[in-house]
Amino acid sequence: MRRMFPYLLLLSLFACKDRQERIHPVLSSISESVYASGILKSGEQYQAFATVSGVIRKRFLEVGDTVSKGAAILLISRETQQLNKENAKLNAVYNSAAANQGKLESAGQEMETAHNKMLNDSVLLVRQRLLWQQDIGTKVQLEDRELAAKQSRTAWYAATVNVKDLKRQINFTAAQSRNNLKLTQQVEKEFILRSGVDGKVYALYKENGESVNPQTPLALLGHDAGFLLEMQVDEYDIARVAFGQRVLVTMDSYKGMVFEARVMKIYPAMNDRSKTFLVEAAFIRPPAKLFPNATLEANIIIRTKKNALLIPRTCLVNDSTVLMADDKTRIIKTGLSDYNQVEVLSGLDQHDELKKPLP
Repeated sequence: MRRMFPYLLLLSLFACKDRQERIHPVLSSISESVYASGILKSGEQYQAFATVSGVIRKRFLEVGDTVSKGAAILLISRETQQLNKENAKLNAVYNSAAANQGKLESAGQEMETAHNKMLNDSVLLVRQRLLWQQDIGTKVQLEDRELAAKQSRTAWYAATVNVKDLKRQINFTAAQSRNNLKLTQQVEKEFILRSGVDGKVYALYKENGESVNPQTPLALLGHDAGFLLEMQVDEYDIARVAFGQRVLVTMDSYKGMVFEARVMKIYPAMNDRSKTFLVEAAFIRPPAKLFPNATLEANIIIRTKKNALLIPRTCLVNDSTVLMADDKTRIIKTGLSDYNQVEVLSGLDQHDELKKPLP
């Protein structure tokens, strides 16, 4: 019984060798590609933010609803803002030119009185001078008339300046109040979040009663067509990517299916964190349903070679050695490769038989 163990072991080794898969090189096409991962984005897709803080009072739309540009999405509580607007209205009315017409009329009357007094004092001064020339009156009386005339001219000038300043101040205050009212009305509009596109509501992140601020995303909006592929390409591969290249796309939402796309745009700035470049592509024939932010994997075809001699990559013992059917190794020269196959440039032909190495 002990003598049979070596024979059984030898037989099992031969059986393992016989079970090794045998392969012949084949002529076929092979493509060199660059791998990229990414997500889907609808046309004009964006996250909507409010410019004010508050509490959501009402949602006008729900997820999946179609939306037109400028349509209201949700309302943020604005009681304080409404009080500010009412105060601005009151100030605008109180400070308007019409409301201050009485002040202008009073100042105008003071100016007219000062003007009449100035004329009267001027006449009295002329008379006093004529009397002085006739040796009538005293020097003190003449000086009093001159002083009175001078003071009345100064008073009239001051009244004139006061009217001009009052007009300017009233006009300035009225304009400022109107601008404040416009500002509060504009701010009030910001308490209503509106759509910036014609499209679809893909997500609403907050419910009624929840607090929000300008840093809080509130909604995801975009067109319901024109989806783009946003792919992240490693910095080591970006130099080989060009506009118009063919892209083969797979998605978890469409298991087992491959879709074609074309490179449409290459962003020149690298993401410092991920060390990748953003590349956009568009479907040639998109699937019936697409979903924003769905993940995808893509292969950007750099070049394709027809009638290439190919072997499975699993046949390579290392980068340049294969195992022949007679258990001898042979060094070959390889060319293009993808995830499954590698091109043989020299060292093999279609008639050679290879063994797939055991794992």
